[in-house]
Amino acid sequence: MTFWFNVMTREVEEHTYSDRAPASDLLGPYPTRDVAERALETARQRTEEWEADEAADDDWGAGRPTDG
Repeated sequence: MTFWFNVMTREVEEHTYSDRAPASDLLGPYPTRDVAERALETARQRTEEWEADEAADDDWGAGRPTDG
C-alpha cells in the first residue's frame, strides 16, 4: 500500500495507483503515513534548498575578474 497527501483535502490517503485521486491533487507516493503527513513541510524545505542553490548558481563568478 502507498500513501499520498491530497493537497485539496489536506488529508493523507492510503490506496493503490488505480483508485487514487487525480495526480494534480496529490503529493507522493510515500512509504508510510507519517512521511505523508509531513509532505507539505518536506516540500517547503526542499523549495528553500532549491532556491538557495539557484541563488548560489546565479551569483557564481560574481565579482571575479575575467580574463581578457
